[in-house]
Amino acid sequence: MNRLDGSISPYLQSHADQPVDWYPWGEEAFAEAARRDVPVLISIGYQTCHWCHVMSRETFSDPRIAESINKRMVAIKVDREEHPDVDAAYTAQAIAFGTTVGWPLNIFANAEGIAIFATTYLPPVPRMNQQAFGDVVVSISRAWTKKRSEVRAGTRELKLAVQEAALVNARTGVSKFPSRETLGGAAQDLGALEDTTYGGFGTGPKFPVAPALRFLLGREAAGDEEAGRVARRTLSNYAMSALRDPLEGGFFRYATNRDFSSPHYERMLDDNASLLSVYSRAGMVDIAAGIVTFLRDQLLVGEAFGSGQHSESILAGEVNEGGYYALDAAGRNTVEPPPVDGKIITGWNGLALEALAQAHRAGVPGDPGALGSDIATWLIAHHIKDDHSVIRLSRDGRASSAVASLGDYGGLALGLIELGMALGRADFVRHGQMLVDFVKKRGIDIDQDPILGASGLGWTPDIAEGSAPSGHSLLALASIRLASVCGDDTYREYAWFLLSPLMKQALSRPTGMGGVLAALSELTSTPRQVIVVGEEESPLSHTAREHHREGTLVMCVNTSQAQEFLDAGFSIFEGRTTPEVSTAYVCTEGVCELPVSDAVALAEQLAR
Repeated sequence: MNRLDGSISPYLQSHADQPVDWYPWGEEAFAEAARRDVPVLISIGYQTCHWCHVMSRETFSDPRIAESINKRMVAIKVDREEHPDVDAAYTAQAIAFGTTVGWPLNIFANAEGIAIFATTYLPPVPRMNQQAFGDVVVSISRAWTKKRSEVRAGTRELKLAVQEAALVNARTGVSKFPSRETLGGAAQDLGALEDTTYGGFGTGPKFPVAPALRFLLGREAAGDEEAGRVARRTLSNYAMSALRDPLEGGFFRYATNRDFSSPHYERMLDDNASLLSVYSRAGMVDIAAGIVTFLRDQLLVGEAFGSGQHSESILAGEVNEGGYYALDAAGRNTVEPPPVDGKIITGWNGLALEALAQAHRAGVPGDPGALGSDIATWLIAHHIKDDHSVIRLSRDGRASSAVASLGDYGGLALGLIELGMALGRADFVRHGQMLVDFVKKRGIDIDQDPILGASGLGWTPDIAEGSAPSGHSLLALASIRLASVCGDDTYREYAWFLLSPLMKQALSRPTGMGGVLAALSELTSTPRQVIVVGEEESPLSHTAREHHREGTLVMCVNTSQAQEFLDAGFSIFEGRTTPEVSTAYVCTEGVCELPVSDAVALAEQLAR
């Protein structure tokens, strides 16, 4: 029976006609496994994943292997981009088995959803030191039938291990802000991991670690010059490496080798949005402009961005990974580019809005502000519900039933707030505020999948922030912005509530939790607001925009925009909507300087 053909996910649709009797993620599959008393195969991947497609062609399209799977278990296909909560839960279980995590991630579980065994890509026949996937299927089935008591004992132990890990996460909260010295130490630890020969961090595989670079740039803005040098060297190395497509401007997901010479050619929205943000913050305008061009020309699907572009294309009638990118501009014009996954993911588009706001502030060519404004307007109309909840994703006008993640709320909230502040759009900031308020009221476990909840594994946050920030750090950053523009310190308290349980882990894992560190760095900096009301382009507004200091909010608006912000409830504009000439207002920790209308006087205030 074909159960996947009507899926919103193109990844699931690509498996719809296979001989494996796939189920989508849902209660029906687990009920069927319980009825038949067989294990469950949960195969997790995504549409732009090269090895997912290799395994699909080699293994899941093989009638013999498919027959064995159908006979011995119930098979579920999951798009990790549609169900990040499911992916995070089973990644945690795979790690508990000692499995090296990657995709495709194949989990064998009981009918309660608790893993029995986990593996990633396996070939259809034994190769080198790899088992054949079909042999694993048979072995799992035999253990299920003949060693059920041992299987049950193993699942109990795994469940306890995952629960204990969640409790450890919950117990790591601290009551004291990290000091300047503590954050400086984390920046030094990060710098010590720099590969001084080839650039980047570690040895390989190498992913662009945009959240960690954002943290380093933030420390630079707080006065740590060495942190800034490490960040800028890394960004330069990324830009000159094979990770970047020099013709179309986007960055590939990662490289397998230390010298970046062998990239995996998928180009993801979340990666490129995060990189656009840091390149814009670093003032590397040419590289940022290339990313804007890539996003607009390659990933724009209708009114918003798709989730990514495939690594594979069809060249000379055959599937080829990366061959398109080996062609020059003339050669690319003669072939179809790799296809784009048209899923519009709320949180990832929110990351793009935040990045386009930074690009607009940095003067990046390509009118990133207008592009962001169009996408924000569409997302507000189509991805935010009347009760201020959001949908996880849509495709071709159809919304997924998947539970929206904390990253969807945090990403979209931060994107709308940053874009609204950059463009003087009070309506965008207000919508972002409503999303933060929705999560504050409902609780951060809003993204609990009901099947995972029923399994008793509890809610475990996904705080892996190698290439893109987590929902916790995004929501915290959105809250910090709101505290400044609303004059309401309860938002700063909420940001600390989100970040404090993660602080110890982040300090010990700076490359993997850079988003939390970046948010902590902002939260612990002295809050300052710099507001310019009057002419949108003037020496006064230019001086304000050139001020880069950790913890400082800069907004330059005209008088009508200032009134719109005040009417929307943003108290920072109280008494500041109708100056006779362009005027700057500087306040630090609630103490305000005298208003000034001269750029030199403003520069003197900012230097204090």
